[in-house]
Amino acid sequence: MIHFVGEYESTMDTKGRFLLPAKLLSQLPQGPATNFIIHRGLDECLYMYPAENWETVSAEVENLPDYEEDYRKLKRFFNAGVQPVTPDSANRVLVGQLLKSYARLEKDIVLTCSRKRIEIWDKSKYQEFFETFTAADYSALYKKALKENKTP
Repeated sequence: MIHFVGEYESTMDTKGRFLLPAKLLSQLPQGPATNFIIHRGLDECLYMYPAENWETVSAEVENLPDYEEDYRKLKRFFNAGVQPVTPDSANRVLVGQLLKSYARLEKDIVLTCSRKRIEIWDKSKYQEFFETFTAADYSALYKKALKENKTP
């Protein structure tokens, strides 16, 4: 499984393409030849997984029982608009209009790494999150997560 670190700014052109930053490309074992899957993420951002990571994540969702209505809804939303992509020769990734609209992506975007995936955010929405989620909120949530998961 590929793991990512870092936070990077990029710009989306009028065709919906953005450049993968060099520091992010250097984390890819196959470099720009890496195949990705982009789909709707939580909080109105997009998730971009290397294809090998996607197989694990999508299998977890697909293994949920179809006889549960909520799980069927989850599967439907999870799989809607899934887009396989490979960076072009200039290391740009094309985001389809459906996904671009879902995440309200305009010109300036932020690529933030969440270990097994890259989150694609509209820059203003990303900044808004950090303006409303304080250090005290972070501390309290961190403490709660550690307590519930019993990890040091």
